[in-house]
Amino acid sequence: MENIIKKSITTSLTYTEYSKLIQDCVSQQKTTGEEQSEERIEFTKLNASRMRRLDKMTKLSNETIEAFKNVPKQTWIVISESWCGDAAQTLPILNKIVKNSSSIQLKIVLRDSNLDFMNAFLTNGAQAVPKLIIVDENYDVIDTWGARSKAATQLVVDYKKEYGKIDAEFKKNLQVWYNKDKGQSIINDLIEITNLVQV
Repeated sequence: MENIIKKSITTSLTYTEYSKLIQDCVSQQKTTGEEQSEERIEFTKLNASRMRRLDKMTKLSNETIEAFKNVPKQTWIVISESWCGDAAQTLPILNKIVKNSSSIQLKIVLRDSNLDFMNAFLTNGAQAVPKLIIVDENYDVIDTWGARSKAATQLVVDYKKEYGKIDAEFKKNLQVWYNKDKGQSIINDLIEITNLVQV
């Protein structure tokens, strides 16, 4: 596992590099990943806009900044792709947290070019993104998170129970929910995880 983690870090992007990659995809009318479908190209365009907005609008409370200040040194490796709506709502929040903590580094790896790594961290048997893997200085896995916050996951579960599957209507409603939540559910989940590993 250590080798897979190290290899993924060597191919990783910083948040700035990842954001630029998405902007480049938009200008070249393409997407990241194996499937270059019109739908995924359109999602990439939408996500570039979502990320820009969140980069400008996201403000962390003093309590949130304090919660992540004294965590042990760790690296947050996020598996993502540009077309993923959940990733676009998640990564700007993670970036804000990391920018306010000297203990955490953020690395982003693309799923389709790191399948060994992805397959080691499936969610209910699926290659779901975004997937956050938190590792310590010795590359030991502290915890994982994703593909959504507990609160967003519950929305998915409830909708599937009622309608049988996730559809375009739900995806649209989920993005509205993200906008209202302002990343707080993601922050709450991560405070819970990091507080469990405080020294």
